[in-house]
Amino acid sequence: MRLSKAFIPTIKEVPKDAVDASHVLLLRGGYIRMVGSGIYEMLPLGQRVLRKVTEIIREEMERAGAQEVLMPALLPASYFQETGRWDVYGDVLFRIKDRRGGDYHLGPTHEEIVTDMIRRDLRSYKQLPQILFQIQMKYRDEPRPRAGLMRGREFLMKDAYSFDVSEEKAHESYGTMREAYHRIFQRLGLDYRIVQADSGAIGGDTSAEFQILAQSGEDAIVACTSCDYAANVEVAEASTEGAARPEDAAGEPLERVATPDTKTMEEVVAFFANENVTLQDTIKALVYLVPGEEPQFVMALVRGDRDVNEIKLARYLGTDEVHLASDADVREQLGTSVGYVGPVDTKGMRIVADPEVAAIVDGVAGGGDGHHYRNVNFGRDFDAELASIRTVGDGDCCPRCGAPLRSYRGIEGGHIFVLGTRYSSAMNATFLDESGKARPIVMGCYGIGVTRLMAAAVEQNHDEAGIRWPLPIAPYQVIVMALGKKAEIFAEAEKVYQALAAEGVEVLYDDRKERPGPKFKDAELIGIPLQVRVGRDAADGFAELVERASGQAQKVALDAVVPTILGKLRAGGGR
Repeated sequence: MRLSKAFIPTIKEVPKDAVDASHVLLLRGGYIRMVGSGIYEMLPLGQRVLRKVTEIIREEMERAGAQEVLMPALLPASYFQETGRWDVYGDVLFRIKDRRGGDYHLGPTHEEIVTDMIRRDLRSYKQLPQILFQIQMKYRDEPRPRAGLMRGREFLMKDAYSFDVSEEKAHESYGTMREAYHRIFQRLGLDYRIVQADSGAIGGDTSAEFQILAQSGEDAIVACTSCDYAANVEVAEASTEGAARPEDAAGEPLERVATPDTKTMEEVVAFFANENVTLQDTIKALVYLVPGEEPQFVMALVRGDRDVNEIKLARYLGTDEVHLASDADVREQLGTSVGYVGPVDTKGMRIVADPEVAAIVDGVAGGGDGHHYRNVNFGRDFDAELASIRTVGDGDCCPRCGAPLRSYRGIEGGHIFVLGTRYSSAMNATFLDESGKARPIVMGCYGIGVTRLMAAAVEQNHDEAGIRWPLPIAPYQVIVMALGKKAEIFAEAEKVYQALAAEGVEVLYDDRKERPGPKFKDAELIGIPLQVRVGRDAADGFAELVERASGQAQKVALDAVVPTILGKLRAGGGR
């Protein structure tokens, strides 16, 4: 493709709300354009990248035995109503009425539709297992679309679904998809971690995320510095070794102390500074409202230097979510303001404490308005249910091997689940087993945000000048630049361009009658992995070959440019 003929509308200025690198650079580089809030069109460069990503995904899914289907995006409400998700999804669902008043919606995900597809035709255990996948647009009315392709209201997704006769077989399918995902992310050229995760609204008990490491990622993850343990902080655990209470720690007598104007943990530590109290010696108490037919209030306790992990707390309590109680509710339940809540004298409120709290000897905790207790000890001064409810972070010990954990930021590129029978039971998707008994199909779900991967690749691979595409998904593998005004330079650049194209190399030729400066800037911005710069040295039979990612440059004879590039492409997995 000749750049003079290509539709690559690069721009200098971007919208003020474009702050993430991928959002800025994909707009500036002429890859995408915003049509509406959270809605983007793919321009030719963007479509080339997207096509490469989908080709890799499609190849690996089919290699794993999955079969491709295409389900509708416009869906009758009845399927979501059948499983109860018509109400659960709330305002995120794009709801539509047809001319007859019928309820429809745009598909945010397709568990119900694919379950219906299977239940219509599958009758016997002999027809299982099955794995179906599609690559299709999804629609979610995000309250705050952000970061361009990272979180939009319309996005391309690969979703796959497995169907098995048992939990054991479902985990085998899960393992097959897990390995397929490893191959996909490796072929995409991305630095990623596979982490334990929470299944969220989709459900399921076995869940993992493929997190692309990037400082701009909205997900916090931890990974062991020694073994392969990694998890989203929503579900991450840490070793409890060293958190045990000393056996000979009887504790000093409980004492209530006036502590005016000490509502934060830091203020409490400052008040008791002359007693060498640290945050590790304090007990942080938060009151949560647990929704339900009969809402209840629960007190959560963690060490003063820790945070409550609300997802862990909710899962322990057997609910989908918990909410911090209001000041008024805390006052009504405990007779004190929020800043002075503690586990002593709690009027029978249910208390859940992290195991670290039970290990504190002579701690400091809230004691009611304007007061704190010191010398607070678990088992003597208060009782609580012990459960891991704190957020794990940098420096904590790995629950598997005890080595330190390290914190990362990540972008969720893929998510895999074992769903069990949640959807098949609700929709009566059954099969007859060997004895002729009807049993619900055991399902799995496997998603990849395709357009998000495109943005995540940029977040992980860019510099101040522009994008640095991984070779496997770059829109073009090579850009040839004619640098100068002499006809001889353009003639030599043309020869290189034609020779590369003849070898099947994906090559973009900057044949514009422009100064070298703008050509360099555009090449850096759009991020083609290999640059062939044909300039003044062409008269002596040489060109310059530059690697975009490293900036490494080498002088190469013109007649050696093509074999040199072919060697680099083979080494980099580009051909």
